Amino acid sequence: MTFDTLPNDPIILLSFINTKLRDDYPSLAALCDDLNVNADEIKAKLASVGYIYDANLNKFI
Repeated sequence: MTFDTLPNDPIILLSFINTKLRDDYPSLAALCDDLNVNADEIKAKLASVGYIYDANLNKFI
């Protein structure tokens, strides 16, 4: 999987990433490593709609 194959819409991406973090991964780094995607690209895309990653909660808020 690459960043280009993730959902393009930021809100759908938010839902996808938070679901994966909740159900399958202990951290954003683990998700990115497993899916072979760049954490900075995900963070930037979600920051564009006002969301930041909270490592303590393991989700974008």
